[in-house]
Amino acid sequence: MMTLQDYIDKLNKLDFKNMYQNDFFLTWEKTDEELEAVWTVADALRYMREHNISTKVFESGLGISLFRDNSTRTRFSFASACNLLGLEVQDLDEGKSQVAHGETVRETANMISFMADVIGIRDDMYIGKGNAYMHEVSDAVKQGNLDGILEQRPTLVNLQCDIDHPTQCMADMLHIIHEFGGVENLKGKKLAMTWAYSPSYGKPLSVPQGVIGLMTRMGMDVVLAHPEGYEVMPEVEEVARKNAAASGGTFTKTNSMAEAFKDADIVYPKSWAPFAAMERRTNLYGEGDTEGIQALEKELLAQNAQHKDWACTEELMRTTKDGKALYLHCLPADITGVSCETGEVDASVFDRYRTPLYKEASFKPYVIAAMIFLSKFADPAGMLKKLEERNAPRLMK
Repeated sequence: MMTLQDYIDKLNKLDFKNMYQNDFFLTWEKTDEELEAVWTVADALRYMREHNISTKVFESGLGISLFRDNSTRTRFSFASACNLLGLEVQDLDEGKSQVAHGETVRETANMISFMADVIGIRDDMYIGKGNAYMHEVSDAVKQGNLDGILEQRPTLVNLQCDIDHPTQCMADMLHIIHEFGGVENLKGKKLAMTWAYSPSYGKPLSVPQGVIGLMTRMGMDVVLAHPEGYEVMPEVEEVARKNAAASGGTFTKTNSMAEAFKDADIVYPKSWAPFAAMERRTNLYGEGDTEGIQALEKELLAQNAQHKDWACTEELMRTTKDGKALYLHCLPADITGVSCETGEVDASVFDRYRTPLYKEASFKPYVIAAMIFLSKFADPAGMLKKLEERNAPRLMK
């Protein structure tokens, strides 16, 4: 059993100074030790909450959330993370703001940030747009701080963009670390990131891209599997190849779900839209081509329907390592016979893994809180120690 001091000691051995007053956009922009610092602080914050120690490091301040796509887990995880640290959350509803009247990104970013300490943005629908928008917001508040408009520069946390879903994948990884007893035990483990059939279209690429961009950092044997035509961004595949070469792992691709599942230690069957189709959709939306968008949707649904056999079944699960691979999903999953007629996963498989799936999701608030914590404090280990010494109860008894 780890103690809080163990986490503090671990943190003191890591180099993460560049995270101070910095944003979190993509996992592959961070060093191995910076990622390790996030997981360590996340575990420390969870330890304190479980031991009834308050982790409120802010007496006031706002966490601004902007979700341009629907969300349950990430929305509530961001709110929980902010609250855990003592921040209140305010959603930016663009439809109720002056954005609808032509207000610029620079102006909006500064107007919402007068007392904000963090901005969380989810913008994952359009290729080449989401991550670029986040950088524009970050640049605006950075300049606002330099100009003396903002007393502090809010940290920006990527809550999912068109390229990566770092809070999800970092939470997935922390779940894996706990399940396998440490990062040191992951070398040589096979992880299958596979496409799976969904009766809906247009699901973002950021989860599979985030998984191959992060899990290849750990010396794992990562396999990306999908039917022909369901490619992800080639530049992210290149990131995965370089990561695998550096970590001593491997990154391979296949058009066979069975090949990916065979002897896998971890499986992550998840639907996504083809990269080429997402580019087309982005262009159609930019042109305001409603008819073209509707035609593309029909085309992609018909394309998906050709691959209904790409599903996480009991039969496939039996081919994994000892028939007991860890099943991962970012949720919600398309469950055959439950949420849809035919979907990503058999109901019996999903139900058997329900508890670990919910545990996987439970790491996300702590990961987000850790990202904020490491950005806001020059000496996070010292701040954890102060919280321990203060020993203020979270819940009065």
